[in-house]
Amino acid sequence: MTREIVIVRHPVSVCVPVNHKVTLRVRAEGTGILNYQWFSEDENAVPGGTESNLTITATKTQLFVCRVSDHFLNYVFSEWVKVKVLDINKSGLSIDWQGNPHIAINPKPQTIQRGSKLTLLCAAFGIPAPHYQWYKNGQPLLDKTSDTLQISHATSEHAGSYLCSVSNVLEERWTDAVDVNIVEPDQLPPAVLTATDKVALLIGNLNYSNHPVLMAPLMDVRELANLLQQLDFRVVSLLDLTMGEMRSAIDKFLQLLDRGVYGLFYYAGHGYEHAGRNYLVAVDAPQPYRPENCICVQRVMHKMQERQTALSVMLLDTCRKWYNQNCIPSAIMPLGPSGNTVYGYATCEDAEAFEVQDGGKSTGIFTKYLNKHILQSEKVTHVLEKVSEDLGKDPLVTGKQAVEIKHTLKEPRSLADQVRTTGHTRELHLRDVCWRQANELPRKKQLMFLCGVEVELCFSALFSNVLVAFATVKTTDSRAQDCTITLSSIPPIEDIFSKLGGSEDMDSLLFNKSYNPDCSLRLCSLQKLKESLVIKVDLHYTNQDSKLRHTETQRVNIGKPLVASCELYRGNHVASDKRQKATSARTVENISTSKAPTNQSLACHPFTRKAVCAPNPATAGSNEPEENDENELQNFYYPP
Repeated sequence: MTREIVIVRHPVSVCVPVNHKVTLRVRAEGTGILNYQWFSEDENAVPGGTESNLTITATKTQLFVCRVSDHFLNYVFSEWVKVKVLDINKSGLSIDWQGNPHIAINPKPQTIQRGSKLTLLCAAFGIPAPHYQWYKNGQPLLDKTSDTLQISHATSEHAGSYLCSVSNVLEERWTDAVDVNIVEPDQLPPAVLTATDKVALLIGNLNYSNHPVLMAPLMDVRELANLLQQLDFRVVSLLDLTMGEMRSAIDKFLQLLDRGVYGLFYYAGHGYEHAGRNYLVAVDAPQPYRPENCICVQRVMHKMQERQTALSVMLLDTCRKWYNQNCIPSAIMPLGPSGNTVYGYATCEDAEAFEVQDGGKSTGIFTKYLNKHILQSEKVTHVLEKVSEDLGKDPLVTGKQAVEIKHTLKEPRSLADQVRTTGHTRELHLRDVCWRQANELPRKKQLMFLCGVEVELCFSALFSNVLVAFATVKTTDSRAQDCTITLSSIPPIEDIFSKLGGSEDMDSLLFNKSYNPDCSLRLCSLQKLKESLVIKVDLHYTNQDSKLRHTETQRVNIGKPLVASCELYRGNHVASDKRQKATSARTVENISTSKAPTNQSLACHPFTRKAVCAPNPATAGSNEPEENDENELQNFYYPP
């Protein structure tokens, strides 16, 4: 007896990211072997779609149906199902996603005029496709069950708090609640500009292997980092980076940028300019250096724009002395006019930037005035204009240095704008995880020694790659007298600021503390650390009974603290043979200065040097180093 074909399980609609692999399933019962044929909405048979399961790579939204037949010429069709494809940000979607609702777009708060159209949008991935239910002030809106809530003519009654429930058979998720304000036409306030996040990378290069050592970047980076943190920036501050480390640090910085983020890049150190491009010199640059030993600023800005930032700011406390202007640089393909880019140069073209001794503290004169104004809630270019005016009045640099500002601002954005994460909470969480990786401090330790003495070991970050360990005797025992502590690290880490004249400013940072530790250890250049760091604590004391000095030792493994966990050393780049043939710049020359006031003096050399071309006998006929190659540079930045 022939049974009719019955579909016991119809396929279900799905909503997935573009290029996601999807399987549609149908189950049927009948007589004998059943045959299957899947069709798309254009009534074409799907190639290879002759099984009960259809697996496709979803590239566009379309409908599908399955025909089930038997050998008796009976057939029946399943229900039509939609494979909806969203070509939107899928960050946060796990690799092993099982189809539970994943909210990709949250609704955004709105203030609209009475009588205008109100539109709230929510979008979510899900297998099966998620069901939407909108709520207002906690009450369900029974007729609002699609991904878009629309009200043609909004009235005051439509004001309130809205959110959307997104659910399928696996799970229910909720969007962020957003406020909708309805105002009279003449009451519409100006749009408030906000950032979805604010991220800053600060690099200061001081201790050059083959070029004059600088002093100012130390305090400049430290103070600017503190001020930017007050403006709610996530700050990574780094000192003394090699070329590979600079590339890796910039790569990590770019990964923290995203649509709507404010990105700020600051550099203090040696540099030069050629054909409108600025180059930043790494601490390991040879003498003479070549462009492959340098970072091209304009390329960094290009990458920042590709991340679709809401504001991209480049602040450069470096010289802009010209290289050979007769050579044509390699092309940097411009992006479309997205706008909202700002360059703040410490000095104008073909000029130098200076550092000063101000009250015993070394500072770049540009950053000195930048720090004075940066907290102001004004358009960022207005802040830089005030910096320019103050620097222009400084008698130390009159006729030697003048600030230059270039920008494409199309909105009055300020570094003090608030961060509003509504609709971007998942992206913010991912950035938070990445940022914390470079800023995690070891936890405080309480060490109890056999002699009965308790020592507290705690840590502080001076920079993202400079850690300080402090040891303090907390409790003593009558058996141990005259206790002292020494700290050391395994592996040993050189204190690069202990060199002659190099630690005075750094020491001023260390001892500006409310407590007085018994011992401190400065751990520099953590970006070079390739293994876990161990702090060796030696307690020296006199035994009351024997009157002899004794030493007890404990070791504390603190892992890879701060930026060490980012392993920036992995980004070291081996220059190509072509680059190693490039010609170089002449050695740095000191420049004498006019007499300065006794409490403030201009450094005897410009703050960042240099680059006047000089022919190299080995490369006669070419006195210009080759530019960084556009294609090769792509290998160093990997934004997700």
